[in-house]
Amino acid sequence: MTTTYDKTDERLLESESPRAALSSFGRRIRSGDLGMAPVIIGLALIWVIFFLQNDRFLSSRNLVNLSLDSATIGMISLGIVLVLLLGEIDLSVGSVSGVGGSIMAVLLVYQGWPLLSAILLALAVGVAIGTFYGLLFTQFGVPSFVITLAGLLAFLGVQLWVLGSRGTVNLPIDSWIIEFANFKFLSDPVSYALAVVIGLAYLGTRLRTIQRRRAANLSAPSFRGAVIRAVLMVAALLFGAWYLNQDRGVGYMPLFWVAMIVAVDLILRRTRFGRSVYAVGGNEEAARRAGVPVNRVYITVFAAASTFAVLGGILAAGRLQSVAQSSGGTDTNLMAIAAAVIGGTSLFGGRGSAYAALFGMLVLQSITSGLNLIGVEAEVRYIVTGAVLLLAVTIDSLSRRARRSSGTA
Repeated sequence: MTTTYDKTDERLLESESPRAALSSFGRRIRSGDLGMAPVIIGLALIWVIFFLQNDRFLSSRNLVNLSLDSATIGMISLGIVLVLLLGEIDLSVGSVSGVGGSIMAVLLVYQGWPLLSAILLALAVGVAIGTFYGLLFTQFGVPSFVITLAGLLAFLGVQLWVLGSRGTVNLPIDSWIIEFANFKFLSDPVSYALAVVIGLAYLGTRLRTIQRRRAANLSAPSFRGAVIRAVLMVAALLFGAWYLNQDRGVGYMPLFWVAMIVAVDLILRRTRFGRSVYAVGGNEEAARRAGVPVNRVYITVFAAASTFAVLGGILAAGRLQSVAQSSGGTDTNLMAIAAAVIGGTSLFGGRGSAYAALFGMLVLQSITSGLNLIGVEAEVRYIVTGAVLLLAVTIDSLSRRARRSSGTA
C-alpha cells in the first residue's frame, strides 16, 4: 500500500507544471474561490494607470510616502478584518483611535508620563473597550452594529473630554514616537539582509510543511517549487528594498505594520483560536456544537479590534506629530472598513485574510496619492473610493453565489 501511494504521489508531484497550475487556478476561479487575485490585479492596474498619468507616482519618494501613510489606518483595518471574519462590524474604530491617541498625548505632554507607560495605558483602554463590546454582544444579544454605532458617538465625546479646552496637543518634537513614525528607516545593508532572512524563513516553513504532509501520506508540493518561490520572493524583496533605498528606505512604522499583519495571519492559520474564528464566522451554531468557545472568541476579537484601533491612533499621532479633536474623525472609519473589504475579507463572515488590510489599504492609499498627483479634487477621490468599494462587495457577493452553486460554501 505504501509503495503504491509513493508512486502515485510522485506522479502527482511530477505533474506540477505552469499549465497544470494555471488550470487549477481556473477551477478555483470558476468555483468562486478568488482569494487575493482581484485586489492584486486591481492594485497593479491602479499603479499602471497613475504611472501613465504621472511618472512620479512610482518614484521611490512617493512609494515611501505611500507606505508611511498606509500604516496608520492600515493598522486599524487589521482589527476590522478580524471582526468581519466573524460576520460582525465595528463602526467605532475611528473614535476609539482618536481616544487612544488623545490619552497617550495628554499623559505624555501634560502629566509627564514616560512614553511607554502612556502607550500601554492607552492600549489597556482599547482592550477594555473591546471587551465591553464583546460582553454586550454575547451576554445581552445587542447587535454589533448598534453597539459600535453608540460607541462611535460616545467615544467621540470622550475624546473631546480628554483633550478638554486645549483642543490640540502637540507632541514633543524629540519624542520617540515621532521619530518612529516619520524619520526611522532601515539602513541599506539591514534592509537587504532582512529580505534574505524573510525568504529563508519562508523556504524553511514550506519545506517543513512538505515534510509533514509526506510523513502523513498526503499529497504535497514539490521541493523544487518551494525553492523557486523562495528565490522569486527574495529577488522581489531585494528589488523593493533597493528601490525604496533610492529615497529614504524602508520605514520602521510600515515594517511594524507588516510584521503585525504577518503575526495575525500566523495566528489565524496556525492556532486553534484562529481556526475557531473562521469556524464561528462560517457557521456559529456548528462551531458551538463542535465545542468552540463561541462567546470567548467574540469577546477576544472585539478586544483585539479596539486594541488595533488604539494602536493605529497612536501611530497617527506620531505621524502627524499632534492630536486634535478631529483625530480619528473624517473618513478614518470608512477607510479602515473599506480597506478590509476591498482587500478581500467577506462581509458575510468566515472568509478573508489578515493580508486584506495590507492590500486593501495600499489600493485606497494609491488612489488617494495618484489623484493628488494629477490634481484631482477631493470629491472625486471619495467617488472613486466608493466605486471601488462597491465593486469589491459585488465581487464578494458573486463569488459567494458561485461557491453555493458549486457546493463549496
